Amino acid sequence: MMVDFHKQMATGLGILGIDLPHRSLDRLACYFAELKKWSKKVNLIAKSATDEQIIENHFLDSLTLLPLLEGRDSHLLDIGTGAGFPGLVCKAARPELSVTLVEPRAKRVSFLGHIVRTLGLENVAVLSCRVEDEELLPADKPFSHITGRAVTEIGPFLMMVERFSQASPRLILMKGPKWREELTAAKEIVDRSSFKLEGVKECVLPFSGAQRVFLLFTRQ
Repeated sequence: MMVDFHKQMATGLGILGIDLPHRSLDRLACYFAELKKWSKKVNLIAKSATDEQIIENHFLDSLTLLPLLEGRDSHLLDIGTGAGFPGLVCKAARPELSVTLVEPRAKRVSFLGHIVRTLGLENVAVLSCRVEDEELLPADKPFSHITGRAVTEIGPFLMMVERFSQASPRLILMKGPKWREELTAAKEIVDRSSFKLEGVKECVLPFSGAQRVFLLFTRQ
């Protein structure tokens, strides 16, 4: 059964308390249609995912990040973005945001480039590399925020982004309900990292009730 994307998104965003203009929903609807089309040939999302699941687990879930990307000059580094979650979704919703997307898999990089061109987005860098690539991703790049959805656990993530600490970005780690166990397991790495836990923000996805947690780290 076809889902009314605009209606489903508007309902979900209303529950989340996120306000987007209609033109942002139009861009996201185009993104959604292209994602479904490409997913028939390229491994972007689970083949069995329903429209409702795609909207909630990828689009609405990504947009829960928006309230944390404050500031007119925000520049988000999204590590292991996959099909653009959460970075490119946030960019489509808020075009004034600068975004750098890091994704090592070539087919996904092709998809990301296609979405950027299709939506006419500017100030988006799509890098076909890993985060350790200092040539394409120099440590002195002035990112204001760094995130990664389902890339790795807390400890390895902090080690991965340590080289960007000079610019004092805010780290936003998107986690599920087992975040406390993960944080405990990462204690030694957290203790010696220049990034320290600043706060924890929790939210619940609007239709499934699934718990989402943001761990906010800042340089101390």
